[in-house]
Amino acid sequence: MDFVLHRASSIETTSGLSESRLHLVQIWILGLATILWLCFRASPALLTILLILVCSHAVTGYWDTRVAYPTRAIRPVEQHVHSILDIAPWVAVGAVYWFMPDRHMGAALTFEPAPLAMWLFAIVPALLLTVFPALVEFRRCLSFRAL
Repeated sequence: MDFVLHRASSIETTSGLSESRLHLVQIWILGLATILWLCFRASPALLTILLILVCSHAVTGYWDTRVAYPTRAIRPVEQHVHSILDIAPWVAVGAVYWFMPDRHMGAALTFEPAPLAMWLFAIVPALLLTVFPALVEFRRCLSFRAL
């Protein structure tokens, strides 16, 4: 939805590459968090790393808004979509915490990849609904800049 709103507001003619790059950074941060979640068993160590990544995502999201705000109007519907995008990673980290084993665990990460179905469930929608639209947006911004 966010990329549809960016297209409607003609992001390529306003904040352009600056904002679009930040979208790719945010996606990369959460993509890394997702890969780590899929590769390692829930533990205090994983939770700590995920919290750092989610905080990084939040800071980058704030930076993204600071870049966009002076150059284009951020309509209420887009602000609402951003609210959902801001809170979703925190909810995901809460879910990791919720599923941490009750028994005492060491601080080390334990490599325990999730089943293939879980990888597909997490990665395929992310690619189709987030990565691909972000790359299309970035290409649009890059093409406009080249004109």
